[in-house]
Amino acid sequence: MAVTYELMKDTARRLYERSLKGIPENSKLALADALQTETSEAAQKTLRFMLASAARAEERDTYVCSDAGFPVYFVKIGTRVQFSGDLKKAIVDSFDELVATIQPPILKFVTNPLTGERSYRGKDMPHVTWDLISDADYVDITCSPKALGSGRWAALEVFSYPTLEEIERYILEVSIKAGSQHCPPVVIGVGIGGSFDHAAKLAKLQTLRPFGTKNPEPILAGMEARLTEAINATGFGPMGTGGDTTALGVHIDYASGHGFTPVAVCFNCWINRRTRARIYNSGEVEVVE
Repeated sequence: MAVTYELMKDTARRLYERSLKGIPENSKLALADALQTETSEAAQKTLRFMLASAARAEERDTYVCSDAGFPVYFVKIGTRVQFSGDLKKAIVDSFDELVATIQPPILKFVTNPLTGERSYRGKDMPHVTWDLISDADYVDITCSPKALGSGRWAALEVFSYPTLEEIERYILEVSIKAGSQHCPPVVIGVGIGGSFDHAAKLAKLQTLRPFGTKNPEPILAGMEARLTEAINATGFGPMGTGGDTTALGVHIDYASGHGFTPVAVCFNCWINRRTRARIYNSGEVEVVE
């Protein structure tokens, strides 16, 4: 058996549609937990509205948010996977199929940065990050569309031999600058070290980490706790209504590198779009989240 073109295309399309019409179960629990600790009445009302909106979207098979963003996939290929067909073309074609079949229709959010022209197609679309998994017989594929709330306020700066205090200060400054414009409560992903592009990749991947997971690196676990507390103390609150809940979590990873140290910060809005599946050589498709 093998992972076929049709199976990959169908899985990628279904993941994208699911990411638009629901939020991860882990995110629902995080919002519900925030509602129990939130002290602002306006923020409580906003959190209840978010949970109700997510439930209504699932019931009516429609969108949680009208901004469908543009297609972004993270694909990990097992070293024992066998293919029958063009994997990359399957992912590209999956978005064309989604546009042609999804109801209600989505708007044209794929934008040419040189002309401002909007379309459903574009250079380097979809964005796909590739990786390998040793001794696995499946393809692990995550879909996390990027829209304004999860993309506009990301930032990266390269430091020379920074202290942990300088790194934390920068993360906090980026978060304060974003304010409530990224549709909080958000998850904040941070990548430290490596090269310019690798730090950004680490930050994006950390926005996919489920809430409640403890960082195995004690130094980073301490940073995450301090930054989450500090960012929530800013008082921006859900959708800028004020309150205790601006960030549901700060997730940080690092890579070794040189003396220059890139620090990348990015966000996922309250919907926290994230769907994931595994496609096995046998043809089985396992929905992970």
